[in-house]
Amino acid sequence: MTDQPSYQVLARKYRPETFADLVGQDAMVRTLKNAFAADRIAQAFLMTGIRGTGKTTTARIIAKGMNCTGTDGTGGPTTDPCGECEHCTAIMEGRHVDVIEMDAASNTQVSYVRENIIDTVHYRAASARYKIYIIDEVHMLSTSAFNALLKTLEEPPAHVKFIFATTEVRKVPVTVLSRCQRFDLRRIEPEDQVAMLRRIADTEGARITDDALALITRAAEGSARDATSLLDQAISHGAGETGADQVRAMLGLADRGRVLDLFDMILKGEAAGALTELSGQYAEGADPMAILRDLAEIAHWVSVIKVTPEAAEDPTVGPDERARGLAMAEALPMRVLTRLWQMLLKALDEVAQAPNGMMAAEMAIIRLTHVADLPTPEDLVRKLQDGPPPPDPGGGGAPRSAPAARTEARGGAVAPPAT
Repeated sequence: MTDQPSYQVLARKYRPETFADLVGQDAMVRTLKNAFAADRIAQAFLMTGIRGTGKTTTARIIAKGMNCTGTDGTGGPTTDPCGECEHCTAIMEGRHVDVIEMDAASNTQVSYVRENIIDTVHYRAASARYKIYIIDEVHMLSTSAFNALLKTLEEPPAHVKFIFATTEVRKVPVTVLSRCQRFDLRRIEPEDQVAMLRRIADTEGARITDDALALITRAAEGSARDATSLLDQAISHGAGETGADQVRAMLGLADRGRVLDLFDMILKGEAAGALTELSGQYAEGADPMAILRDLAEIAHWVSVIKVTPEAAEDPTVGPDERARGLAMAEALPMRVLTRLWQMLLKALDEVAQAPNGMMAAEMAIIRLTHVADLPTPEDLVRKLQDGPPPPDPGGGGAPRSAPAARTEARGGAVAPPAT
C-alpha cells in the first residue's frame, strides 16, 4: 500500500519563494535588490510588521539569495535565487545545516543564545557561502540574551549574517535596532489581496465569487496568511461554488446591506424596528459582537468619506454599499457620527463583558436609538439664544448688589454708601 501525499494547506503551498512572488512589499524588494547588486549586503536585517505579511518568508528568500550558486554552481549572491541548486532546495525544505532558524518565543534565555549563537558563530559555514541565523519573534528574548548578543551582532565574522523577524518592534532594544537594517513590511492593500486570492483560487480550480473574496479580504485585515487560510476554509465550506453567503456564515458575519439597514433605523430612532432587525440577523447566525463591530466600522467609514470622498473607492465595497455610504456622509453631521462611534465603542466593551452578549447588544441598540434624535450642542445653543429670556427670580425691581443681598440674608441693615 503506497502512502498518499498529505494535503498541504494553501498558506504553505503558495508561500512566496522569490522576491517576485512577494505581494505588496515593493519598497523593501527594491532596496534589497539594489543592495545585492552593489554588493552592499548588511550584516543584520530586521523584518517587522503585522502577522502574515511575509517576515519569515522574506528571511528565507534572503538566505537563499545569499547562498544560491545557480544551476551551474558558479553563481554569486542574487535577489533571484534559482530554486534548483542544493542550497536553495535545502533552505526551502528547512534542512540546510548553515541556515539556523531559531524561535525566540520558545528559547528566551541567555544560555540558549550563548550555546547556539555566540559559541558557534566563529566556525565557518559547512557548505554554504554564509552561515545565517534567522531568529523569529526576536522581541521575546530576555534582556540578558539581548545584551549577550550585542557584541557579536555589531562585529560578526565575515561569513555570518543575522536576520530577525518580529511583530513587536517596540520591545526590541534600541541597541539592537541600531545594529540592523530595518524593513517594515506593509499591510497588503485590498486590491493586491483580492488579486492574490483570485490567482490562488483559479490555480486550485475553485469557484468562488468576487463578493466572497471581498469579504475574506476585509476579514484578513492586510495579512496574506490570514487571507489564504480563510480562502482554504471557504473553499471547503462551499463544496462547489462558494458565494458571499457561505463566507458570511463561515465567519459569523452579518449581511453588510442589512447592517446598513440597521444603521439607518438607529439614526431614525426606530427602536422596535432596530431590535427586530438585530434579532433577525442573530437568528441567521450573526454574532452580536460582529454586528456591533460592523456598525462601528460603518460609522468610521462614513466619517472618513465625509472628510475624503475618494475613500469610498474601496475594492472590497460593492457599488450599492458605496452609494449608500456617500449618501449618509452627505446627510449626517460629523457630531452625530462621532457620538455614534463613541457609544458603539462602549457597547462593544459591554457585550464582551456581559454574561449574555445578545442582551447587552439589545440594550446598546435601545440606547443608540434614543440618543439618535437628541439635538446637537449647536442646536441647544441656538434654541437658548433664540428663545425668550428666563424670568427674573427676584420678582422684578433693580438688581441688588452682592453685599446688600448677603446683609439682608443675615437679617442686618444695609449701611449707606460711603461718600
